[in-house]
Amino acid sequence: MDINNKARIHWACRRGMRELDISIMPFFEYEYDTLSDEDKQLFIRLLECDDPDLFNWLMNHGEPADSALQRMVKLIQTRNRERGPVAI
Repeated sequence: MDINNKARIHWACRRGMRELDISIMPFFEYEYDTLSDEDKQLFIRLLECDDPDLFNWLMNHGEPADSALQRMVKLIQTRNRERGPVAI
């Protein structure tokens, strides 16, 4: 997926699991444009993972084996925590 195709990335962020939408959508809307191109690619890689894995990782019930994906999960958690709750 092209890192500049924001409409397609936005669509990929919509997961159908409320807990994931609450974590992923605000991160995309508020943080995506500030990421480096490398981190944008990494975010897209994360979106290609299965929902149960994403849920577990974002809810701290495990972590990805890939250290780069671990870093992206931590970045999402940190930025969301710093920003505070966002109504979607």
